[in-house]
Order: sequence, then C-alpha cells, then structure tokens
Amino acid sequence: MIISTGSKALQDQLYSRDLPTVSNALKFTGKLALLKGRSNYLCLERLEQQALAGGDLPVQILSDVILLRSWSNQTEDGDISTCVSVAEDSQAWPLVTSTNDNCLGSDCPLYKDCFVVKARKKAMDADVVIVNHHLFLADMVVKESGFGELIPEAEVMIFDEAHQLPDIASQYFGQSLSSRQLLDLAKDFTIAYRTELKDTQQLQKCADRLAQSAQDFRLQLGEPGYRGNLRELLADPRVQRALLLLDDTLELCYDVAKLSLGRSALLDAAFERATLYRARLKRLKEINQPGYSYWYECTSRHFTLALTPLTVADKFKEVMAQKPGSWIFTSATLSVNDDLHHFTARLGIEQAESMLLPSPFDYTRQALLCVPRNLPQTNQPGSARQLAAMLRPIIEANNGRCFMLCTSHAMMRDLAEQFRATMTLPVLLQGETSKGQLLQQFVSAGNALLVATSSFWEGVDVRGDTLSLVIIDKLPFTSPDDPLLKARMEDCRLRGGDPFDEVQLPDAVITLKQGVGRLIRDSDDRGVLVICDNRLVMRPYGATFLASLPPTPRTRDIARAVRFLAIPTAE
Repeated sequence: MIISTGSKALQDQLYSRDLPTVSNALKFTGKLALLKGRSNYLCLERLEQQALAGGDLPVQILSDVILLRSWSNQTEDGDISTCVSVAEDSQAWPLVTSTNDNCLGSDCPLYKDCFVVKARKKAMDADVVIVNHHLFLADMVVKESGFGELIPEAEVMIFDEAHQLPDIASQYFGQSLSSRQLLDLAKDFTIAYRTELKDTQQLQKCADRLAQSAQDFRLQLGEPGYRGNLRELLADPRVQRALLLLDDTLELCYDVAKLSLGRSALLDAAFERATLYRARLKRLKEINQPGYSYWYECTSRHFTLALTPLTVADKFKEVMAQKPGSWIFTSATLSVNDDLHHFTARLGIEQAESMLLPSPFDYTRQALLCVPRNLPQTNQPGSARQLAAMLRPIIEANNGRCFMLCTSHAMMRDLAEQFRATMTLPVLLQGETSKGQLLQQFVSAGNALLVATSSFWEGVDVRGDTLSLVIIDKLPFTSPDDPLLKARMEDCRLRGGDPFDEVQLPDAVITLKQGVGRLIRDSDDRGVLVICDNRLVMRPYGATFLASLPPTPRTRDIARAVRFLAIPTAE
C-alpha cells in the first residue's frame, strides 16, 4: 500500500504518530516506511565536495557546512528536517543535497552510505510506504530511478490532502528550468576541474560563463517576488539577447563536457544535465504551443522559467491506467459548498464513486468565527502595523496559543516584526528554523504566537489548549496577475464558463478551508477563528465561503471573541 500526503510535515506526522496508533488499534504487524524525495536527504558526496571547496564559500555558508559535517556523523537517516543546527532557509542546503539531475547514482563513491539508498531499501521491504504527492508523481511521470520499483507492487494508492493533486500534477506534466539548476551545473564543472580534470581549464571557463549568463538573464527580469507571463517577457529584445547568450553558453558547456566523457563520473553526470537543460530551454522558447501557460518567476537572485498545462485531466487518467488497483482520494477540503465537481473535473475522474462524511466535531459549541469591524485597508502603508495593533489584545488575552496565517511572505514578515516589537509573548516565524522544530517550540512554549504562511495552512495538527486561536489575514485568492491563473481563466472563458465562479472562487474556498481546519482538531478542542477580511460578510461571494466552512456561530465583535476564549463553555 502506498499512502501519499500533501506535505512532508504530514508525512512525518503520519509515520511518527497516526499510523503507529492505527497499527496498535488494528493489531497490524506489517512494516511501515517513510520515503521522501532525494533533496530531503543529506548527500554525503556533495557535502564532502563543499568541505573541500570551503575557501571559495561565503563565511555563513561555510559555517553551516561545518555544522552539517558534524551533524552527518550523528544522524541515522540524513533527513534534513531533523537538523536543528542549520536554518531551514540556509543557502548551504542546495549545496549539500542532491536532485535527480545531479545525483551520481551507483557511480557515487559514497553510494553504499547514501541516505537515499538506505531509505529506499527500507521502503522496498515495507508493507505500507508513506510518500508525498511530489515524489509519487515524479515517479509516475518522469520515472525517477529507484522509487519506481515500489509502485508495481502496490495494490492500493491512498492520497490524503488530495485537493493538492491537480496543481502538483501540472508541475510534473510541464517543464521548467531555473537559475539554481544552472548555477549548480556551473559549480559541478568547477569541482570536476579542480579535483579530477585539472588539465581541462576550459571547464572553469565554462563554469564562469554559465554563472555570468544566468546572472545577466536574471537582471533582465525586473523586481523580485514576481510571477509573469513568459510569452510577453520573450517579446522584449533585451531579454531575447540575454536568453540567446544563455543558450549559447549551455551549448558551449555541452561541447566541452562531451570532450571529456568517461574521465569523471561527476562530469559525465554534468554532461547529461547540460543535454537535458538545452532541451528544456528549447521547449520553453517554443511559446506558441497551445494548451499551456508559459510563465516565469524571480527572487532577488534567482529565476525559474516554466510551462504548465492548463488541464491535467487526460494525462492523469493515463497515469492511473498504468497502475490498475484501488485509487482513493481523501481530504477535508475536496468540496466547495458540498459539491465535489471542481476536484473530480480537474483530475478527469468524474465517474469515481464519491462520499461526503459529516464532521465529528460540534462546531456550534466548540468554535466561534469573528470577522472584526474597522479592519485596516490591505496593501496600504501601515496596514500591518494597524492590523497587529487590532489583534494584539485578543492574542494577549489568549496568552498566545495562536497561529497567525498569512497569504503572503511580505505580510508574514511585517506582522512578525510588529508583534515582536509590541508583545512579550514568544513570537515564532516560519523560515527561521525547520517546520518540525517550529512546531516543537510552539507546543513546548505553551504561550507562543506562530506567524506563518502557506506551509502551515495545512498538514499541521496541534491539539488541545496549546492552540485555541487561529487568525487569517485575508481571503486567500491567488494574485490576479499570476500567469497560470490568467491562462486557466481564459481557458474557462473560451469554454463559455465564468472564470471567477469556476476557477478563482473554488480555489480560494479550498485554501481557506485548509487554514480554518487548523483550529479544531479534536472533540475536546475549543477556540476562535478570526478572518481579517470584510469581503467575507460584505461581498455576495462571501456566502459561498461561509457555506463551505463549518457551521460556527459568528460575530463581528472582537470583544465577544475574547470573552469566548475566557469562558470554559460557550455563551
């Protein structure tokens, strides 16, 4: 049996807590195994390479690499989520983990000690394997070596948090190329030159030119934190010139690496990646192909170019046909207003047997929904400061024990800064350490405020008095400028549908239901949900959101919410 979840955090929860409980209750004696994608495990070979290249690394990255060398001698499974000494967003992680592109496989000198190999061997011997949707689809679509041996033996595939599948599947049915991949390729050219091929100085020249070409292309993309239309971007002559230089550089890397094939396992793997990246870039430049959204996004230093199919229904049905057996899709948020069509249509499984089960919780007694009056206008200067000031009394009255769930990283950081400046309660911020460590800190503190974004909207289970207040900054509509959303909306419009009602609204409802679901996790839980968005009660579509949420009493009086939290029984 394969059980696939929507997040690594939920994988860990199922493996460490939920499934052992179920096994004990059912007296199940079979073996359980946890398997993640290779980039979730420390790569001993790449760690050793970075340690040897230490003099070329920035001080902070070198410091983290040193800490990771120490951790590598202590960890049993190499799962990077269990490392507490290095921050989750450290720039060292991409350097010491591998991908399907750069892994040396059985040619690696440390293959026998490989944490990925050990994890997959354990999975092969197990009766129940817990994976995540990304890993499952990577295996089914691109046939990543190793994990494919698990699937033929599985008679049952269960997908928890199945509402995520359409969007994740679209990533694997599309193609992408990122500057991180290109810079990693450049670094491997450098390492090959400095270790095994010192007589091939051209490798270093290729590495330098590739890194420079990637950086030059990034400079043409404008401000960071933006996702745009790739078709429109490539109409810019400056971008065209930068892309041509990048294309020429990849061609040079391919030609130079080809001359030294067979002399270095590292360079042989780099040659394969150069071949793959050339093909991907060629495909991404073919922007007139119908049925796809062509988009790009950039951070302060990196970029990603991608194409994504507008629908995955036909391709997902092909994937299912490859593996006959029982396919079970489950989630608390598959429906919109008690209707499953939005989900089944996106995966092409309209004929599936379906069932909607009632909640075991008494929301009329256990919870209260508050949409405060006099909310500050969003996206205005000072809005984070005003919102933090409005929320501070209820957070302090509840003695923390609160999740502040945000719809953007910018708002998350701004609110955390305001809360830390004005409250004495411990304020935890997503990204400062691993998700698992953050949750441990939240639970052990007993009075903490956790400020987070998408990663904590779902797949997080905190029960009891430790969490009794969940605040959401606004309704989670995807940005209207998102090119994939734009393409899906246009496709809907061409089919005669209503893009808002059929695309934007259902997506936002499902996301909101996930965030709301963090509050009541047990029949004894009790708490308040605060949604800081007037549209929920002032716009007609707010009724669709409310009809999709649990039937909780509602108020606009934040003082009533404070009283609800203070009194053991509902008013």
